[in-house]
Amino acid sequence: MKPKGRPKKIRLVEKVPKIGQFSPRGKPGRPDEIEIGIDQFEAIRLVDCLGQKQRHAASQMGLSRQTLGRILKQARKNISDAIINGKIIRIFGGKIRLKKANSKLK
Repeated sequence: MKPKGRPKKIRLVEKVPKIGQFSPRGKPGRPDEIEIGIDQFEAIRLVDCLGQKQRHAASQMGLSRQTLGRILKQARKNISDAIINGKIIRIFGGKIRLKKANSKLK
């Protein structure tokens, strides 16, 4: 069965995260897991960590501002669920391309 809708655009990211997993301490047994795409990680990094405006962050990633807003909303939902419910956060995957160091998109 073919997926519905338009195909996802490739998202530009500056670098792949050094740490690919965060685990809660103090929870007995094997906690559930949440997956965060590298594009979601990059959106959180640009907007929440570096304090960029969504419009600027979206242009850096090669996306529209509305698409970046949807990515941020899903990423924040997943991260808050993991923190509140003591789940492991795994960071990997997604349709991404690393930006070149001398890229004009900054």
